[in-house]
Amino acid sequence: MPLSTAAFHVKVLQEAELVNVQEKPAAHGKSKWISRKVDEINLSCVEDFLEPRAMVKTLSIPIGSYTDCQVIPSCGMASEDNLLELDDNPGIFFSPDRYKAQIIWFTAGYLEYWIPNYSLMKEPLSELIISLEICSEAPNYRNEWASDITFWVNGRELCTWTSPGDFGGRRGRLNPLWWPDVSTQYGLLKSIRITNNGIYLDEVWVSPVKLSELAVEQGNYFTFRVGIKPDAVNKGGINIFGEKYGDHEQNIVVKMKKNHR
Repeated sequence: MPLSTAAFHVKVLQEAELVNVQEKPAAHGKSKWISRKVDEINLSCVEDFLEPRAMVKTLSIPIGSYTDCQVIPSCGMASEDNLLELDDNPGIFFSPDRYKAQIIWFTAGYLEYWIPNYSLMKEPLSELIISLEICSEAPNYRNEWASDITFWVNGRELCTWTSPGDFGGRRGRLNPLWWPDVSTQYGLLKSIRITNNGIYLDEVWVSPVKLSELAVEQGNYFTFRVGIKPDAVNKGGINIFGEKYGDHEQNIVVKMKKNHR
């Protein structure tokens, strides 16, 4: 490493009060002796972008509380205790029992959720973050079963994520005991962060669509849709997990960060 590069990094560490720097006489000029000031550093890589004093509203949206849907079998849903009605019957998606759902699956179509925005008080957001556990939908399960899953807000397409599979082979960490071993077990936690610099999927920039273009402060709610586009290359279905199934103890989590006044 060039001496200038090493000196730059040492300066950053010194300004962060993580190292001690002592100058001592050397045969030619002075030498710097570097020693650590701390033995342990804990970093939060999940919410570093949310400033401690920021105004953040967090909502937990039950996966069965969707307000619009269009699903194509195979499809179904289950509560923590049992299957809700029969498999492959789209009619169950219009039943009041849907609010009990903790896992939902369908081959094609979409679910749409209305997200209340009363806490925004017409103030612009600086960030909108939506996270959910999700994967493809195959017969029983197939760890290699691609599916192009798309996300929308207020009808505007945000991005498409290609799920690599419908995951099984070991039980989901939260699954109830009655849930069959041969069925879907868990998904992957995906996070969509929308800012005025564009859209980030798992902190990777994927789209130039800006938060200000989505009008989430208007009206009494904004919509969040997840589904399979009719022209998707990989039509491999969707599993959505609630807080009682899969590996992640959460529903659909929506975080709204306001600008400071």
